[in-house]
Amino acid sequence: MNFNLLIDNLTNPALLFFVLGIISVYLKSDLEIPPNSSKFISLYLLFAIGFKGGQELSHEAFTSELAWSMLFGIGISLIIPLYSFFILKKKLNVFDAGAIAAAYGSVSAVTFVTAVSYLESQQLNLHGHMVAIMALMESPAIIVGLLLISIFNKEDSETINKGAVIKHSITNGSVLLILGSLIIGWIANAKQAEGIKPFTNDLFKGFLAIFLLDMGITSGRKLKAFFALGWFPVVFSIFIPLFNGCVVAILSRFVTYDISNRFMFAILAASASYIAVPAAMKVSVPKANPGLFLPMALAVTFPINITIGMPLYFLVVQHT
Repeated sequence: MNFNLLIDNLTNPALLFFVLGIISVYLKSDLEIPPNSSKFISLYLLFAIGFKGGQELSHEAFTSELAWSMLFGIGISLIIPLYSFFILKKKLNVFDAGAIAAAYGSVSAVTFVTAVSYLESQQLNLHGHMVAIMALMESPAIIVGLLLISIFNKEDSETINKGAVIKHSITNGSVLLILGSLIIGWIANAKQAEGIKPFTNDLFKGFLAIFLLDMGITSGRKLKAFFALGWFPVVFSIFIPLFNGCVVAILSRFVTYDISNRFMFAILAASASYIAVPAAMKVSVPKANPGLFLPMALAVTFPINITIGMPLYFLVVQHT
């Protein structure tokens, strides 16, 4: 196996800033990114990737491949939470199993953004329609997870307001911003769009590095308490994403032959939501333990994907 991809990824400045964030926690440093700055940077990243995706999408024709790709993406976000739920239910209660299944069926916008940077390091470009697919994949898994909890919850008669769930999953801030930026980028005049290109392109990697530093600090603070919960959540949050990513990397060849698209499908399947899903579960399933599903997605799966996962999925799509 060629380990150059892994070495390149491990020496990526953005990833090293993530590691610095974890180290700062264990050294008990007072290093932190102010909450308002962190929120601004996350909004910037979603805006930039959405707008650039919309610009790319404006140059693409709607084809049968694009339609099948959208259906494939939605299918992934419906199937993953189904089998994940039944695996998790063997060891966890229904509420935690449903919340975790929803998180792993949904997607991580930050992992997606990091993967775009990885693609660029391989001299490949993101196709705009993958941004639209990412936005489409955010909501179905949340709805499936909540429906599974509603079906298998035998403890009480409490029901979930499905209409409120669907509305919240669509109007979630991250989904709305990236989808809105995609549409704006798609309809914007190309000449006028050049005016903000220095903001959306040139500053992107620097903001990503600072954001991953913040993610490292957040992850480091949650790791100790999370590992105290036992081996099962740790094993699940390592191996299920790698399994999902590799399987989808292989299956994606039946939808598209484009290497960058197949790689992004693998990333979307492997990533776990730690923004949209926790927000939805806090409102709809207060009995689900955020101290379990949040660290699984953020403190374990996210670093696994950006260290081992990305070069692994890229190798799979290259050789299948």
